[in-house]
Amino acid sequence: MRNAESSDATLANGDLPVESPIRVGCAGWNIPKQFAKHAISTGSHLERYSQLLNCSEINSSFYRPHRNTTWQRWRDSVPTGFRFSVKMPRTITHDAKLNCDSQTLSLFLDQVSCLGGKLGPILMQLPPSLHFDPSRARSFLSLLRQSYAGAVVCEPRHPSWFDDGVNELLAEFRIGRVGADPACVAAGSRPAGDGSVVYYRLHGSPQRYYSAYSNDFLRALAAQMKTAARRSQTWCIFDNTASGAAFDNARELAIKLKQHCAV
Repeated sequence: MRNAESSDATLANGDLPVESPIRVGCAGWNIPKQFAKHAISTGSHLERYSQLLNCSEINSSFYRPHRNTTWQRWRDSVPTGFRFSVKMPRTITHDAKLNCDSQTLSLFLDQVSCLGGKLGPILMQLPPSLHFDPSRARSFLSLLRQSYAGAVVCEPRHPSWFDDGVNELLAEFRIGRVGADPACVAAGSRPAGDGSVVYYRLHGSPQRYYSAYSNDFLRALAAQMKTAARRSQTWCIFDNTASGAAFDNARELAIKLKQHCAV
């Protein structure tokens, strides 16, 4: 059975203490032109990015499979302490609506296993139209856990997924629920489910994918993450990439976390 990363992994950059299980990064690894001066001048985009932030969320896996050599190249391009989270393919979450066959799931898990020890959580983002069906959810999570023992987080986007019964089911299968912004219901902004992984996914608000987050928001988030990191792997991925705000927000949050740790 495939395994997860250890929660005490060394971090990749100097913005966060090496003993911390906190990871801050972006969806993808693009460095906006205005921030290029902060990166090393040589290497691929991923190599340059990985010198500045300690994780990245791979979203392209949602749209298409990748060759094993591609996953291996990504793995070998980053420092030892760097980690990737990986978005589950839409063929599983959106097309099959979790009613997928074991072969489809195994093909994806075999691919991401090429990341080796640099694989962090798998992200299971669900379509906004997918309501909670206890039988379907239990069947899929059982199938997933038969093959994969690593960290998994779920970002549901239908209001029916946000009640105590769903949280209990997610915790039973060791699945964390993403704390998202914006969220479809108020409870969706807070991580829940299994507590071993706390995962924030920030899309930009009020304008999704564009809006930057304020200093006050990031300061409050840093305090929440520092508290969560006492017992959990704690991730924050910025998905407000359309205007380049994600990279700036991630760097600002990393700095605030460093300051918070020094207090």
